Formats: sequence, C-alpha cells, structure tokens
Amino acid sequence: MKKRVREILSWYGSDNPGTLTNLARLLNHGKLGGTGKLVILPVDQGVEHGPGRSFAPNAPAYDPRYHFELAIEAGLNAYAAPLGFLEAGAQDYAGDLPLILKLNNRENLNNERDPNQAITGSVEAALRLGCVAIGYTVYPGSALRTEMYEKLQALAEEAKRHGLVVVAWSYPRGSGISKEGETALDVSAYAAQIVAQLGAHIIKVKPPTAFVEQEEARKVYERAGVPTGTLAERIKHVVDSSFAGRRVVIFSGGAAKDEAAIYEEIRGIRDGGGFGSIMGRNAFQRPRDKALELLHNVVQIYAGKI
Repeated sequence: MKKRVREILSWYGSDNPGTLTNLARLLNHGKLGGTGKLVILPVDQGVEHGPGRSFAPNAPAYDPRYHFELAIEAGLNAYAAPLGFLEAGAQDYAGDLPLILKLNNRENLNNERDPNQAITGSVEAALRLGCVAIGYTVYPGSALRTEMYEKLQALAEEAKRHGLVVVAWSYPRGSGISKEGETALDVSAYAAQIVAQLGAHIIKVKPPTAFVEQEEARKVYERAGVPTGTLAERIKHVVDSSFAGRRVVIFSGGAAKDEAAIYEEIRGIRDGGGFGSIMGRNAFQRPRDKALELLHNVVQIYAGKI
C-alpha cells in the first residue's frame, strides 16, 4: 500500500478493519489510486433535479448502465447513486469499481424554504449491492437540520458497525442563511466541521466564495488575517476546518460549465489541499467522448501532470 494511503487510514483510528479496508479500496482504485486524491461520479440528479433536466442534454445518460461504464472507462475512484440506479447495474458491473449508495434524496417538485431529504436506501441495501460506502446529505441552515444530523449520526454508526465508509454531502441552505451564504467561506467551513463531528469519513461541500455570511466570523477572519482572496486559500480554510486536514474533503462540480472554468476550479482545489472532486453534471451531460476527455484532464490535474 502506498505511504499516502496508509497515512490517511491512520486518521481513522477508531474504525474497524472492514471500514478501513473499504476506505483503502476507494483510495486505491482508478487512475488516481494510491495518490490520496479522489474523483467520484455522482448521479443522483435524476431524483434531485428530474430526469429531463438531468439526462436530456445527453440522452444515453437515461440508461443507468451508462454511468457505470463512464466511471469505469474514465478510471474514477468510485460511482455514487441512489438505490434504483445501483440496483439496475450492480450485478452486471460487480467488482469493476467501488460503489456508494446514496441513502437520502429530495425531489424538486416543491420549492421548500427549509428543505429535508427522504430516506431512500439502507445500510442493508448497501451491503447487498456490494457497496464500499453510504452517502447522506444534510442541509445546515435548514429549520429541519437537527433531524438530518440525528439521522446521519445514527446511520453512520450502523454503517461503521458493518464496515462501510460514510460519505456526507453537507450543503448549507434554508431560512437560516442567505442565498449568497450557501457558498460563503465561513458557512462552507462550518458545514464541513459539522459532518466531521457527526462521524463522516469523507466530506463533500461546494467550493467556497470569498463572501462571509456571519458578522462574528468576519470579525475573527479579519483579526486573524485568514486569507480569502483566491480559491486555493479558501479551499485550504475548509480543509483546515475539517480536523486540520485529517478528514478527506472533496468538492462538488455544480452546474455544467465550460472546460476552462472547470480546469481553473480543479487547480484551485488541488492547490488548496483539497482531496478531489465529485463531478456529475459536468461529466454525464456531455457526449461520452467529451466527458472522457474532461475526466482524463481532471485526473491529470489532480495527479500534478498538467
């Protein structure tokens, strides 16, 4: 095992050998295997945004098998999806790449000010499908956040008992924060800290902007001289806020954008000490050849080759 992977595993000393083995599988798989970096394909958008919005730009993506094949051919570390998509392909692609079962989802038919997510999977299903990890979303800032925190903590305990890794999507939103605050530096760092405290092994947040939502945080940042001017500096602050970088923090790709903007963002994440990306729409909404080219270049950036 590579030294970097062994070092990362040492940060999770309370976990059992089963969980550490599955974490090692994630870190050792694909073109970035052994580097400590991760690129994961997440495809929960069919539920979160609707099938037309998600898959019509690239019609082959309606087929669940397309995403397994894209992640495999691109040499990614893992593929994450809800129950139905994984059930549609887990047998055909068993053992070809690590799988992450997303245990909660939210449909987009109601414009709720304080969103919540429904439990749509289980630890038992993750084990049945051969997954290495479960995924779970929380919304810091929502009036319903405490319910989500409690469910995440309980599911994390159950998953760890069965040797699974816990991946937490921490997406601030709701009546407690402004729209700009959803990606504010202080809020993003706070969101990462919250799920680290709830037991997540891998943390997914959005790349932070330079905006600071909380006045008290702004005052502290100014007194302490926390640098916020570049994306790399802001990424470093979020990673530092995740137990001084002793939790794996990856960053979402967000809505589809052009290649130049994606590569600039990936370099900022890499240079700030981020552990990688979880990239969905920017990959699967492109034609397959373009998606593979994009993912190849993203992997090369994280590998320090371009």
